Amino acid sequence: MVDRISDGEHAVMDVLWDEAPLTAAEVAERIDPARGWSDRTVKTMLARLLAKGALAHEEDGRRYLYRPLVARADYAARESRKLIDRLFGGRAAPLVAHLAEQDQLSPQDIAEIEALLKALKP
Repeated sequence: MVDRISDGEHAVMDVLWDEAPLTAAEVAERIDPARGWSDRTVKTMLARLLAKGALAHEEDGRRYLYRPLVARADYAARESRKLIDRLFGGRAAPLVAHLAEQDQLSPQDIAEIEALLKALKP
């Protein structure tokens, strides 16, 4: 499995999860301009992600095309599990309680959680 990716690397992965394969220049074009990243910064992030095994690349003439080796859903599931294990003793209920106590659940969130729980009941 892939090592943990930084916030910056995650921005690159988001681009490639949305559309792949892409060249480094195409990734740079799709990164939020508010980050102020140069093409060189994007290439550094791509190199880090390659080294971590999160990406693969293939030659396309004089350039490389990059694509994710890990699915977004798989990475999110692994990171979510690690967060729940680390902060909530491996239990989801304390996480939901924490979000509710902090007023972080919208009425739509609550409705979706209720629907999920109802679907899980035999």
